[in-house]
Amino acid sequence: MRHFTTQERRDRLAVRHHLVGPSKRTEVADVARALVGLHGTDPASIFLSAAARMKRPTIESIEDALYEHRTVVRVLAMRRTLFVVPVDLVSMVQAAASDAVAANERKRLLQWIDAAGIASDSANWLQTVSDKTLAVVRELGSATTTEIAAHVPELRRKIVLAPNTKWGTEQSIGTRVVPLLGVEGRIARGRPRGSWISTQHRWEPIEHWLPGGLERIDTDEARAQLVSRWLRAFGPAPVSDLRWWTKWTLRATRQALGAVGAEEVDIAGVPGVALADDLEVSKPVEPWIALLPSLDPTVMGWQERTWFMGDHGRQLFDRAGNAGPTVWSDGRVVGAWAQRPDGDIVWRLFEDVGSGAKEAIAKEATRLHDWIGATRFTPRFGPRWTPE
Repeated sequence: MRHFTTQERRDRLAVRHHLVGPSKRTEVADVARALVGLHGTDPASIFLSAAARMKRPTIESIEDALYEHRTVVRVLAMRRTLFVVPVDLVSMVQAAASDAVAANERKRLLQWIDAAGIASDSANWLQTVSDKTLAVVRELGSATTTEIAAHVPELRRKIVLAPNTKWGTEQSIGTRVVPLLGVEGRIARGRPRGSWISTQHRWEPIEHWLPGGLERIDTDEARAQLVSRWLRAFGPAPVSDLRWWTKWTLRATRQALGAVGAEEVDIAGVPGVALADDLEVSKPVEPWIALLPSLDPTVMGWQERTWFMGDHGRQLFDRAGNAGPTVWSDGRVVGAWAQRPDGDIVWRLFEDVGSGAKEAIAKEATRLHDWIGATRFTPRFGPRWTPE
């Protein structure tokens, strides 16, 4: 049995996640492909995650990948989380993860329609409205939910979420129907209405990214492909980490692992799995520093994180399990960082890293400050702390 040390995992992380100098990339799609997607729930994190792994990143080049050359696209996928994935992986991710999310979302929406008494046949009503909505998006080419609802009056009907609870709220059904078309892979989020950190996006037909539309792939085949890519990026790892990342059942997880011929390995005394052709001994890497944003795919790649985070988790994650911005030194999370109202990037270390690492962190903070420029943002997820 192959035995992996903790240091080997850290060295593999540095290279395979493109965080150490020689491994950095030039294209956003290459970064997203290596990580099986960038977390896209917080718009700022997309740009900051990509920039941390690119040789000469610019906001314009990342926007170009998203909205002009369209080499990457936002999709709702694993764990009902928004990811930015390369267009050549969209069909695989759709079959492996998004289809199941879409089925759950549609089921829940039908329950709300029934509760609101909108139609006697909620499934037929939703299908009709969905088809009309898709037709409007294709006709307009790019539109907000409000603009779409102006052409589809049914989208302005109201539903009540969480009735008879303190969280109860009334919403227009369009705020659910339009995103449902997105998770089904028929439309996708285009340019935001504001700057690169805006959360309000216009919707466009998926054909703007995939001219022929989604390729339909067998679910089992797609899951095997996804597992293979995840193990290449995040392995070796315990099976529980993969199951958490995908949110599959244990049976589905084991079936996918069997399909790719994953081998059992030892990870510093813990059972794990790795690809059979990926058992070579990792080479040591040069010292490196990184300031990664909230919900970065590296921080969020595993459920069990003590091997790179120690006991700092409570200071870095909120109660919902969302990671805030992290400071990395040689494969370990050693602190957190934030942006002051004046734009300065400041950090807080949780342990002594030595004078050399401190100097490197300060240099990286200056680089990040200059790269962000006049933009000001606050992470939407993770614990927040007020810089002194």
